[in-house]
Amino acid sequence: MLTRWDPFQEMLNLRRTVDRLFDNVSTDHELAQPSLWGLAVDVVENKDDFIIKASVPGINPDDLDISYADDTLTIKGEIKSDNEVKENQYHLRERRYGSFTRSISLPTKIKGDAIEASYQNGVITLRLPKAEEVKPKRIAIKVGDQKMIEGKIKNK
Repeated sequence: MLTRWDPFQEMLNLRRTVDRLFDNVSTDHELAQPSLWGLAVDVVENKDDFIIKASVPGINPDDLDISYADDTLTIKGEIKSDNEVKENQYHLRERRYGSFTRSISLPTKIKGDAIEASYQNGVITLRLPKAEEVKPKRIAIKVGDQKMIEGKIKNK
């Protein structure tokens, strides 16, 4: 007896098998280890400072550890797994949990004691002011015996 081969059914069977494998590993505490995942950030530079935004939904801001040393900003935290489902089986589990860390090297010196952090709607926003010695300075140009001040010529 011949049976018709259905490649799509084979792919679905493979996917179900892999899903069951990952479901078993994620619920078997002896095999599962806390996952370590990266934190996506946006870094914007303007003339006075760097603005860094990171999405950290579901995390209490008190559980975040933010530090700055050697021109590097580090954000650490952990999302704890909720193990509500004990007797039942997950059919889909996409939310991330576990520890995360992200280090960002900045190209210029920062005033470490003036860094500000705020948290709103699951987004942490950091403002890192540049050190005075790295900010661009406007240079006045002398023309003969006249001095140029902010685009206007002033006589001595």
